[in-house]
Amino acid sequence: MILYLVIPCYNEQEVLHETARQLKEKMESLCSKGKISDKSRIVFVNDGSKDKTWEIIEELHNSDKIFRGIKLSRNKGHQNALLAGLMTVKDECDAAISLDADLQDDINAIDAMVEKYTEDGCDVVYGVRSARKTDTFFKKFTAESFYKIMAKMGVEVTFNHADYRLMSRRALNGLEQFKEVNLFLRGIVPMIGYKSDSVYYERKERFAGESKYPLKKMLAFAMEGITSLSIKPIRMITALGVGIFTISIIMLIYFLIRHFTGATVEGWTSIVVSVWAIGGLQLLAIGIIGEYIGKIYLETKARPKYIVEEYLKD
Repeated sequence: MILYLVIPCYNEQEVLHETARQLKEKMESLCSKGKISDKSRIVFVNDGSKDKTWEIIEELHNSDKIFRGIKLSRNKGHQNALLAGLMTVKDECDAAISLDADLQDDINAIDAMVEKYTEDGCDVVYGVRSARKTDTFFKKFTAESFYKIMAKMGVEVTFNHADYRLMSRRALNGLEQFKEVNLFLRGIVPMIGYKSDSVYYERKERFAGESKYPLKKMLAFAMEGITSLSIKPIRMITALGVGIFTISIIMLIYFLIRHFTGATVEGWTSIVVSVWAIGGLQLLAIGIIGEYIGKIYLETKARPKYIVEEYLKD
């Protein structure tokens, strides 16, 4: 089989040489065992990096034919960069594995992924973390909460799986049919529906550089996933509106009874609390609806998700 590794890169100059070395060793090992073809390649996707990432990719490409490089015209974000790499190489390989440049995802899991593809006929193989020993309590809590919230909102995701996965050419062709601009690949890939399985590994600590997903980006990513693939927040607003309306009817009857029995007490507390509570809920509802309208706006424009400026091939 011809296997391509697709690695999105944004400001990864500190890790790229070591990443390239480890991945080359892994590919050569698989090739020597007859697991993959010598036509297999390692493809780095430069997502508008501001450091020397692209220069290093060019250097690697010139030094060894196993390395290829895709340069996007500008920074488009991790999900778009990943999609750009997969769609660019899908007709050149039998299967592609996506992974991050920091190699926190154990590359030894690649062997099991290839085995499940070649022997079990899986079109999609998910790399799933077996534990979060290297995470802080806060990171572990927020990450696991992210997956649980996504599931509660009706988004089909694999628990503790990021974007470390193998996809066959057939699965990549299926992925190409999803035309949405607002990308959340963790939720889209399971919708393809072909035979899938998982391999488990322990995630390592990043050996250099900084994480590209701080808390702020993780929250934005979660919002992107929920609003791109689920309408449950809209339904929650509807249910909340019905509930508040029901309570208001009950309160209206209660205050009328108090009025006619002469038991009314003048005061501002209940009025102030009601105004602030209802006002806050209205703003929240408008904000959630606005998020969906914004996504509709972007989808109707149908702007390109990425533009490939240069592709370094053999």
